[in-house]
Amino acid sequence: MPDGNGGHMNYAEIKNLLEITTDPVMRLEIVMDLGARLAPVPDGAVCHEIAGCASRVDICRVGNHFFARADSALVRGIVAILVAMVDGKTPNEIRDMDLSGQFAALDLNLGTGRLGGVNSMIRFLQNL
Repeated sequence: MPDGNGGHMNYAEIKNLLEITTDPVMRLEIVMDLGARLAPVPDGAVCHEIAGCASRVDICRVGNHFFARADSALVRGIVAILVAMVDGKTPNEIRDMDLSGQFAALDLNLGTGRLGGVNSMIRFLQNL
């Protein structure tokens, strides 16, 4: 997956890639690949563990730049998508976004258990 950001895709690029991939297995492989490319959390970032996720998930920020880590490949990919959606935005801009709708529109077929964790991450981001 080449891109112009040194390995990190922005949300528009992620959305486009998922839209042109129709095979559900390939789509999940893309999500896991995104997780493998997550930028390391920089020193000095403020991190919060997200309650309600089956795996351990931390969402971190430095100003309006977001980073994340998780202990599962698929969850790393999910949180990579979410931080790409909000990166560079202020808490007010994030509150005005329909993160749930945008994430649901990606149609990742994650199953109910994973969606609970996604909703917990979205709630955290919308209450910064």
